[in-house]
Amino acid sequence: MSQSLTLAAFKALSQQTNVLIIDTRKPTEFTGGFIPGSVFIGLGEKFEEWAKKILPAGKQLLLVTNEGEESTSLKQLQDAGFSVSGYLEGGYAVWKEAHEPVDMIIDIEADELAMDIPFDEKMVIIDVRTPEEYNQCFVKNALNIPVEQVNDPAITANFEDEDNLYLHCAGGYRSVIAASLLKREGIHNLRNISGGFKSIKEVENIPLQKYKETE
Repeated sequence: MSQSLTLAAFKALSQQTNVLIIDTRKPTEFTGGFIPGSVFIGLGEKFEEWAKKILPAGKQLLLVTNEGEESTSLKQLQDAGFSVSGYLEGGYAVWKEAHEPVDMIIDIEADELAMDIPFDEKMVIIDVRTPEEYNQCFVKNALNIPVEQVNDPAITANFEDEDNLYLHCAGGYRSVIAASLLKREGIHNLRNISGGFKSIKEVENIPLQKYKETE
């Protein structure tokens, strides 16, 4: 039965090969610091949908949640058909206070992206929205890799070690999911664009284009 887990119990379970840590906090909380190897799926209206899209079947899940959101996170994942061992009592704060290893994702503003575009020859902009969203309008030269495909080995094999990956979605939720998946694959040279494409469109000197059908 799913339950509250002490730090010691959580650590012991997390080291098993079939276990995956799911972090359901807010995107900005996750990028600011998380347990290495965690997958971000922020608790919200599409929580179950994203869990089903990106989590592999047969994994035993451990949860890191905000205080008061433990039971909701557990129930929604169980309702979606996942097996959950429990959640870390005290959440991420307990992990951090125990001086356990932590990871983070660099958040940048859209205007920082604009400043980097002319100078970063190794920049790879990854748009993790759907093809339908992307085709309406996108950053020039951005690659469209929807969230559920970002950790496909056939795709990640194309990234070079020196590439600087800049990830964005529409508003800043899906790109954090994508960043967490890439981090799990050992790809750490990445940045998350805060506010997503909504913020990008507000910056004048970021080149945008729309998809054109080949005539």
